[in-house]
Amino acid sequence: MKALLICPGIRPAVPHLAENGPLATAPILGESLVGHWVEHLASLGARHIRVIASDRAEAVRAALGDGARWGVSVEVIAARLEPTPQEAVARYHPPAEADWLPAPHAVVLMNHLPGAPEHPLFESYATWFSALLAWLPRVLTPARVRVSEIAPGIWVGRRAHVSATAKLIAPCWIGDQVFVEPGATVGPGAILEDRSVVEEDVRIAQSWIGPDTFVGPLTSVASSLAWGSCLINWRSDSSLRVPDPFLLCSLAPATAATKSVARVAGAPAASRHWLHPWSAAARPAVNSNPPV
Repeated sequence: MKALLICPGIRPAVPHLAENGPLATAPILGESLVGHWVEHLASLGARHIRVIASDRAEAVRAALGDGARWGVSVEVIAARLEPTPQEAVARYHPPAEADWLPAPHAVVLMNHLPGAPEHPLFESYATWFSALLAWLPRVLTPARVRVSEIAPGIWVGRRAHVSATAKLIAPCWIGDQVFVEPGATVGPGAILEDRSVVEEDVRIAQSWIGPDTFVGPLTSVASSLAWGSCLINWRSDSSLRVPDPFLLCSLAPATAATKSVARVAGAPAASRHWLHPWSAAARPAVNSNPPV
């Protein structure tokens, strides 16, 4: 069976979500948007999926590979402009080709998560955050083996490190290889994407923390999206760049030149550790069954 995915191109309402890559590869609960869709279509019986990408097709191709991890064949097609579903059908869905999934699964514009068209992702930062929270109960699929629901409404990655004195309040999501340090409060309504670090006595509520993001000690993040040094209040649609890396910064892999600058400037201790393998001796004791 075949299917066609149309990647969202430019969405003026949420420009910061596309700073680190196309919207199709935006991280959502430990997987890219396009990855969630490929997994969903594969579960419906698709075996060959064409992905139309008008924004940074090479990044979409890198995120999906050949589709083998979902048991499908993926073909990423670069387009100059984002086609409408009707245009995509005319160009990429020849009538002579058989074995397509039935509507509405044959041709999908990825403006929402699978099975949730009532929650648009890109109309505003508020709709983005609302869509992610609404999708939390659906996120555990047979393919998500590294995350478990340790208590009602609390999902934690199996390789996450959560201090025994951290407090988790449902609903909340703690992704893979996340560090939550002593005294931190995560939730309600908190999503920590993969490899983020939440330091001592941090409070996070009604907020999304992007992957590879460091949140410094005693910081409070509320009603916001934080990714690297970018902080967005999804209620007011306002944003700023946090200049102090001890409060908020990116932990994404850096070039040798960036590492040198960080050492000279005195980057946060967690950032310096993250640029190199974590030292077990340097980390505080953690508990895989934190208080909830």
